Amino acid sequence: MMTSSFVAAPRFIHPDWPVPQTVGSAQTTRIGGASLQSCAGFNLGAHVGDAPEAVRRNRALLSCLLPAAPVWLSQTHGAEVVELSEALRLSDVAPSADAAVCRAPGLACAIMTADCLPVLFCDTKGKVVAAAHAGWRGLLAGVLENTVAAMRVAPEALLAWFGPAIGPDAFIVDEEVRAAFVDRYPADAAAFREAAPRDTPDATARKYCANLYHLARQRLFRFGLTQVFGGDFCTFCDADRFFSWRRDRKTGRMASLIWISKDRG
Repeated sequence: MMTSSFVAAPRFIHPDWPVPQTVGSAQTTRIGGASLQSCAGFNLGAHVGDAPEAVRRNRALLSCLLPAAPVWLSQTHGAEVVELSEALRLSDVAPSADAAVCRAPGLACAIMTADCLPVLFCDTKGKVVAAAHAGWRGLLAGVLENTVAAMRVAPEALLAWFGPAIGPDAFIVDEEVRAAFVDRYPADAAAFREAAPRDTPDATARKYCANLYHLARQRLFRFGLTQVFGGDFCTFCDADRFFSWRRDRKTGRMASLIWISKDRG
């Protein structure tokens, strides 16, 4: 598989949220990088059919640009949470989990997405950070609640930032997905609107536009976490900046990252 000999500088989004000075965070885009064809740009996913050398170069460049070393997960659309350590970073096997918590400076929680919702967390004292991969399956399984619990901090002392995910006008789901949420929490019905026939190729089946941001926000609110920021992106609609699995099927992955600085006070 072809790879570019030139690596363009990647472009990041810097989350706008009131985190302590000891905490750093970043969101990658598809802009820059060495990948070509369907993964063209700054693809960080090693499991999406991209040239391994391109992924290696992209990840190496990311590591050079960050003050902390990313620890990659093997994500499964579940609700497992892992606590990061230097031993995990040095391991040849990525831990199987969909969220990571870290209390050690110099390590970065890293979540990869291409439509699912990435959520970054930190406490108001800058002592613990976390990142979660929250697609609809993970939301149902409780990945956000598990992440907050693993941080061992009162929810009212936590901040959350929602990174780029598929927007509420582009995420089409079937009746079973809607029912799975609404049967558990009837108030989640506000996160779904019936899709117009033009939004779905099968006009005989009832389909809904789902708002991942709303569903995630409601889950955090129910858990007592109310300081939530971000949530105004759409990966499906913004092809220049974001990879989107729903839009392109074969595509790359972006990373949402958070860390505690080594020189914290």
